[in-house]
Amino acid sequence: MRKVWFGRRPEDVLPLKAFLDELPELPFRTPRIREVGVGENGFAVSVEDKLTGVPLSEAGLAESVALDAFVSVVEALRGVRPGVAAEALPVVGEVFWAGSFGASLAGLVRRRAEVANVHLERDVRDFPGLLEEVVDGLARLEVGQDAAVGDGVGRAGAVGDGVGRAGVGRDGVVGDGAAGAGVVGELCVVHGDVCPPNVLMEGERVAAVLDWGYLSTAGDSTFEASLAAGFFDMYSPDARRLDDLLTERFAELGHDRERMRLYRRAYAIVTATVYDETASDGHYKWCVDQLTR
Repeated sequence: MRKVWFGRRPEDVLPLKAFLDELPELPFRTPRIREVGVGENGFAVSVEDKLTGVPLSEAGLAESVALDAFVSVVEALRGVRPGVAAEALPVVGEVFWAGSFGASLAGLVRRRAEVANVHLERDVRDFPGLLEEVVDGLARLEVGQDAAVGDGVGRAGAVGDGVGRAGVGRDGVVGDGAAGAGVVGELCVVHGDVCPPNVLMEGERVAAVLDWGYLSTAGDSTFEASLAAGFFDMYSPDARRLDDLLTERFAELGHDRERMRLYRRAYAIVTATVYDETASDGHYKWCVDQLTR
């Protein structure tokens, strides 16, 4: 399959090729870029494997079957250790990795908040205070077991309660926020946009996962779980019910609820105006809802 990358040069695509090449065999197929060349106007042209299947959003599966398939994708990636190319990938088009996942995400949140600030200050009560809570909470997700999630109760949805521990760094220590209880894991590969259109099905089996690169990195699987729970259905009248249902399922699988909330708010700030700088689209409204609900 031949693909033209409008607006992107070969040097922009090669880091993604290296990242995809590092992915191990999974229960589903992932993209593979076989060659990268130069086409008209200097844009990159790639030769890739063709992935087949029906998008989960169009597969017509029973809700329970669709949810099981969706959760299985997130949990499969949870066990994939990232290689060096994962840390080299840009996130939302920016250089991302800066020593630890928490610090990297905190920096991205701060930078993207500057872009969307005029809109978010208008639509989110005490946005400067909320921004500081999110950045501080992410900055506390440092290497090792000594990185506390939070040190106070604060507003509704504050980062932590002062009794938990959490960290996601190069040594892979991940806490679960429960008093004295820690789940020790490792950094994993994060897709960053696990949503029904990006999951291809063959019957009730996940056949492939598409569209890597925009938010893909080495990170915390709970970040993936948090976003996926919100992405399964973003806009229908059923969206909140399905979000809550998936959040509960991921919590039962060991993902900390407070960290999921922290990551969801971080994502909302990062992408609030990424698709529409005038903050007039549905995605911006969804992001504001995540910050205010």
